Amino acid sequence: MTTPVRSLLLLCLPLLSGIAAAQTATPAAALLALSKQDHTLAIIDPVTLKTVATVPVGDDPHEVIASADGKTAYVSNYGFGAFHTLAVIDLVGQKQVKFIDLGALRGPHGLMFAHGKVWFTAEAAKAIGSYDPATDKIDWIMGIGQNRTHMVYVFPDAKRIVTTNVSSATVTILEKTEGREGGPPPGMPPGGGPPPGGAPGNGPPPAPPGGDWQLTVIPVGSRAEGFDVSPDGKEAWIANAGDGTISVIDIAAKRVVATLNADAQGANRLKFTPDGKLALVSAGPALVILDAATRKVVKRLTNVHASGGIQMQPDGARAYAACGREGYVAAIDLKTLEMVGKVDVAGPDGLAWAVRE
Repeated sequence: MTTPVRSLLLLCLPLLSGIAAAQTATPAAALLALSKQDHTLAIIDPVTLKTVATVPVGDDPHEVIASADGKTAYVSNYGFGAFHTLAVIDLVGQKQVKFIDLGALRGPHGLMFAHGKVWFTAEAAKAIGSYDPATDKIDWIMGIGQNRTHMVYVFPDAKRIVTTNVSSATVTILEKTEGREGGPPPGMPPGGGPPPGGAPGNGPPPAPPGGDWQLTVIPVGSRAEGFDVSPDGKEAWIANAGDGTISVIDIAAKRVVATLNADAQGANRLKFTPDGKLALVSAGPALVILDAATRKVVKRLTNVHASGGIQMQPDGARAYAACGREGYVAAIDLKTLEMVGKVDVAGPDGLAWAVRE
C-alpha cells in the first residue's frame, strides 16, 4: 500500500467510525438516560453498557418515559415552571420528532405511560394531565391544589393516581368515581330524570369526559418528592428529602401507616425491585437499600452517589442509578448489591426502560 493511500485511510477512519456509531441500532430492550447538562437523551445498550445514540430533547429535561411498544419516548422540559413542553423522541429512528406544547400547564415534571396515554405533572399549574398520542391532544386535566406537584404514578386501569407535592409535604391519591361525585343535586331522583313537578329535560348536567374524581390529601414528611408504589399495588413509599425519612402509605386506607428513619437526607427518588423485596433510594452521598418486609436499611452504597433517577431492569438482575455530580449512571447487581459498571452521561437525571414489541 502506498503512503498516500495509507494516509488517506488513516484520515478517514475517525469519520467511518463516527458513521458506524451513529448507525448502531437501538436494542430491543434499552435503558434511557437524560443529560440535564447536554440537553440530550442517551439510548443505552444494557448488555454492553454502551451509549448507542444521543438525541437532543430541548431545555432542562428532567424525566423520561417510554411508550408501551417501546418505540417512542417522552421527555418533560421542566425549568421550574419556565417551560411548558414535552419532547417526543423516535427511539427506532433515534431522532426528535416534535414538541408537545402544554400551554398554561407549565413546569411539567413527573411522567408515566399508562392506558395508552402520557400522564404528567405540571408544577407551576398545580395540576396533572394526560396526553393522548392517538389524537395528539391533552384530553384531561385535574387541579391538585398543592404546591409543587412533582411525581406521578398511574395504576394500570387509570382509575387511581398518586402524586407527591414537594413544598406542601403531602401526597394526593385520586380515585375515579362512577357518575358525579356526591350524587344528584337535592330533589333530583337518583336516575337523573326531572325533579318532581319539574319540566322534562331539566336533569343534572352530564359528568365531564374525564369522569369525576375523589381527591384525598395525606400529610407526609418534609419535601416529599420521589416515590413508588409496591408491585402488589398495596403501598406507596415516599422519600422525604427534608428529613431523610420514608413515609409508608396504605393505598386502600389512604393513610400513613409507618415512617421509616432511613437517614436519607436529600432523597429524591425511590424505586422497588420488580419482586417488591427491596426499595432503593437516591440520597446524594449514597444509594440506600431497604428491605420491604422488615422496613429496615440493609445496605448503604457510599460509592454510588445517587442523586437522580433509579430504574429497574425488568428481569430483576440490575438496577440503574443516576449519579449527577460524577457524570455517570451506575449499574447495580441486585444479587450482590454492588456496583458492577457505569455509563458516562453528563449530569444524568431521569431514567426509563424501553422494550420494543
